Amino acid sequence: MVSHSELRKVFCSADAVCFDVDSTVIREEGIDELAKICGVEDAVSEMTKRAMGGAVPFKAALTERLALIQPSREQVQRLITEHPPHLTPGIRELVSHLQERNVQVFLISGGFRSIVEHVASKLNIPLTNVFANRLKFYFNGEYAGFDEMQPTAESGGKGKVIKLLKEKFHFKKIIMIGDGATDMEACPPADAFIGFGGNVIRQQVKDNAEWYITDFVELLGELEE
Repeated sequence: MVSHSELRKVFCSADAVCFDVDSTVIREEGIDELAKICGVEDAVSEMTKRAMGGAVPFKAALTERLALIQPSREQVQRLITEHPPHLTPGIRELVSHLQERNVQVFLISGGFRSIVEHVASKLNIPLTNVFANRLKFYFNGEYAGFDEMQPTAESGGKGKVIKLLKEKFHFKKIIMIGDGATDMEACPPADAFIGFGGNVIRQQVKDNAEWYITDFVELLGELEE
């Protein structure tokens, strides 16, 4: 068990911070918003709850939900233009504060790259620092599945990405911040996990995270001390 003050030290001296995106960096769950556009919101949102609680293997849950949604390229584009994701209060300031300290910021998401890239550009995060799932489309724009080779398509995928980042960039301390079971599982290899409940509280994460916050202002305060 790591003490709270030790965790704070790890956070303040980290050379990389990885954020989950849905319900963490943004207020929505991207897949649920896509389901709304495609008219299957209720069924998909129920599946998302089960997946986020860790009750269903991630890839199985993703396959099942996408089979229901069947999003076309045009519908994904419509989501971004008509219902762009809302940034969680405080995230913009936190990310720019970390970047000013030369901390590398990554977005690691089980959501979709097209949406996550849109979020990254709002936060001045380079697209090379984005890890997310890729949707596939036929030449006519209809849904053709997703890239199952992406590490983020698997349970434990966020941990695989962090391991990869450590090997590639030799980061000494990586922090993972997120709201769900898949984020908590990424520590280790992450050196610390911070649970986030500012948009939605997942009881399992709240009960088991050694550091749990509901407002990014708390982390900004740590950096400014």
